[in-house]
Amino acid sequence: MAIIAMTQHLGTRAFELGRLTAELLGYRLLTTDQLYAELGRRYNVAPAQLVIADERRAHFWERLKADTTRIAAFFRAVVLKEMAIDKLIVVSRTATQQLPHCGCGLRVRLVAPLEQRVKAVAAEEKLAPAVAERRVRDYDRELRARIQTLYNFDLDDPVNFDLTLNTHALPLAMQAKILAELALDVDQAVRPESWQQMRDTALAAEVHAALMLHPKIGHAPLEVQCTAGRIQVNGPGLVPPWDGLIHEVARQVEGVSTVEVLAEEQPMPVRPS
Repeated sequence: MAIIAMTQHLGTRAFELGRLTAELLGYRLLTTDQLYAELGRRYNVAPAQLVIADERRAHFWERLKADTTRIAAFFRAVVLKEMAIDKLIVVSRTATQQLPHCGCGLRVRLVAPLEQRVKAVAAEEKLAPAVAERRVRDYDRELRARIQTLYNFDLDDPVNFDLTLNTHALPLAMQAKILAELALDVDQAVRPESWQQMRDTALAAEVHAALMLHPKIGHAPLEVQCTAGRIQVNGPGLVPPWDGLIHEVARQVEGVSTVEVLAEEQPMPVRPS
């Protein structure tokens, strides 16, 4: 029942490792393209918006056009919903950091020497070595900046991951066996309350995405929490009729049992002395 979330960087052979691991375990395998197809279907996000949000750090004028913050929230909802089903290998550029630290899975950082990555990219994309190296370096820089901007997550900090694998150090079949054994150990050790936390995190993300999708709510600064299907929404100005609208939208998300809307208290005005 474990989840393995792997980083997908150019030339690290992430998809091959994910496929081998999924076959050993009998788990589902999801890639960035599959997740984006579901994102487009559920939230009506155009492919052009996905390119801007995923491939590079958008400039401020592009963010206004692409609505990157909302797309990131929609993507989080899609990824966590899949993770909450369990028995999943997900290989993605931006899904690893979505996995909560609740004991239900592993965040795996895949790395490889630059020389090996350049050779792999040059062969796969039929590029000259110099062009392939420039592509790898530019990709790494832009991906690092985008994830730092959107999620405040440092891809280069090993503390943010449970395991780091050099995918060119050992045969992929051997590394897949290592990951499969770890997944089985996680499956045996995980506790029911950990899976409840996983499901609550996923449901809170779905509710947050549904609220951001609503044209009258959009970018309102709302905090959504979930405990065993009970949703609590907190934010400024959630007084009638806004509290009723929040309640109506949240209750439409499958799995929500109750909704509580809390308005942040405004500071008391102080009369000048």
